[in-house]
Amino acid sequence: MSVITISRGSYSKGKEIAEKLARKLNYECISREVILEASEQFNIPEVKLIRAIHDAPSVLERFTHGKEKFITHIRQALLAHVAKDNIVYHGLAGHFFLKNVPHILKVRIIANLDDRVAEEMKRENISEDQARYLLKKDDEERRKWAMYLFGIDTWDPSLYDLVLHIDSMRVDDAVDILYDASRRSCFQTTAESSRLLQDLVLAARVQAALVNLYPTAKVSSSAGEVHIQIDAPYYLQVAKNEDREHKIFDQVSALLKGLEGIQSIRLHVVPSSVR
Repeated sequence: MSVITISRGSYSKGKEIAEKLARKLNYECISREVILEASEQFNIPEVKLIRAIHDAPSVLERFTHGKEKFITHIRQALLAHVAKDNIVYHGLAGHFFLKNVPHILKVRIIANLDDRVAEEMKRENISEDQARYLLKKDDEERRKWAMYLFGIDTWDPSLYDLVLHIDSMRVDDAVDILYDASRRSCFQTTAESSRLLQDLVLAARVQAALVNLYPTAKVSSSAGEVHIQIDAPYYLQVAKNEDREHKIFDQVSALLKGLEGIQSIRLHVVPSSVR
């Protein structure tokens, strides 16, 4: 039992590899489903969610926390799938959301730019110059997005357990390599790694419940004990500290009421500076 996340650029054969690998392992293969579920569950148009994980952030979004809210919803949808185990996920952000879970096999698929250009020209019926421009722009936008949200460069090989170059290695070769790797003991789900993943799932659900009111809240979970750090908004800072924390705790408790898995809530309020 294991989970494989595949990070890929467009036209790099990553989708084909993921689907073939899932069939060989008899695993569920997911990608777009995560966006659709987040869109339906939180009543956010799918196109906005796609833009949130594709485009680099605008100046306006840096102040409205728009991308943070969208990514929070996608994280929750992805972790809900991954917690079921036996998953191949090919899409953005999987290795970010699961970076601390030891049994996740994190893979990056790369391909020669000229091969990608030729594939885009064929599929989109555009010129070589157009295809090359669009691919480079798409790669750079994805890289900027990752740097902005996580401070991590998606092109950094240290983020992955395996980086496979589709060139002399073909799709079936990559599938065979990943099949063998996924069956090694270091990538098998253990009781400890399963508990860690469940903690992440609960923290993601809590984060999603809080994100509209507290988009910058930091949430972690351990065996049902949820730790929440919130920057106090200015209108609450003018009150006494004790009154402020009680008010925020009441708001948080109301938002999390009925959320399954929570045993206790530990809240830490940090005064935020006036801007």
